[in-house]
Amino acid sequence: MPESVEQSLLDWLAAGFHGEMDYMARHGVLRARPAELVPGALTVISVRLPYRDPAAADMHAVLADGEKAAIARYALGRDYHKTLRNRLQKLADRLVAAVGPVGYRVFTDSAPLMEVALASQSGLGWRGKHTLLIQRDEGSFFFLGELLTDLPLPLDAPTDAHCGRCTRCLDACPTQAIVAPYQLDARRCISYLTIELAGSIPEPLRALIGNRVYGCDDCQLVCPWNRFAVPTSEADFAVRHGLDHASLASLFAWEASDFTQRMAGSPIYRIGHERWLRNLAVGLGNAPATPAVLAALLARRDHPSALVREHVGWALARQGVI
Repeated sequence: MPESVEQSLLDWLAAGFHGEMDYMARHGVLRARPAELVPGALTVISVRLPYRDPAAADMHAVLADGEKAAIARYALGRDYHKTLRNRLQKLADRLVAAVGPVGYRVFTDSAPLMEVALASQSGLGWRGKHTLLIQRDEGSFFFLGELLTDLPLPLDAPTDAHCGRCTRCLDACPTQAIVAPYQLDARRCISYLTIELAGSIPEPLRALIGNRVYGCDDCQLVCPWNRFAVPTSEADFAVRHGLDHASLASLFAWEASDFTQRMAGSPIYRIGHERWLRNLAVGLGNAPATPAVLAALLARRDHPSALVREHVGWALARQGVI
């Protein structure tokens, strides 16, 4: 991988943009050196898999309805890790069947790899100003995965970038987390705040989060290239439990047992019930002051978790309830 990619990573870490994601700093430049991660690896095969369910409710409409819970489109169905790993394993099996025994490992967001940089080098697309990969014929609503192998294969040429002077993703970010083209301050990113951050969401950012309770798609929604976004044909990514248009109040009423049962097999499961309630409390604080919203918050006012109580208290104060 080019030295400039490693330097960009080091500069990003030095700026503290990784927040509490200590694993980013711990692995350092190893993320840009696949051959050191898998000794003997000669080739990285990068793949993409669309995840947008065409039957899902329109995200613009969900964001416009303050009583609805806006959940990133990739998280509406089953967890993608197992699905993509299975697909990659089938690719590896076909490779072995075609050429004989080869060494390989499959990855999907499961190792310290700079997936977007690798995919860009592999010709799958280019790194957009929002830092995600964009493909001119398929947009950006897809997962990435890698197959590292010791088989020497012809290399594909990188794809030219086609963002031009467009800054729609920078302008649309609710928290202004895209601090410059190709630079994301994760500490302000709603995906980081609602998924990676374990503790309290910084108060100055809560009102900006709106009704986004798990991840954020705003930078992708405004990207002109996503008018070509390809819908998924993978059944695993179909919407589950009405999460594409569920109300904040109904989700906030889930007990821990409900969360465990309904989120089993979902990427949302890993944040746990406590953080789920924290995120929903922020959404309810930003919602219209309807009877359902106020009743939902009051029902959790004395929740056993200090984290949940803090965010419920903030939400009630924002709703004018002392």
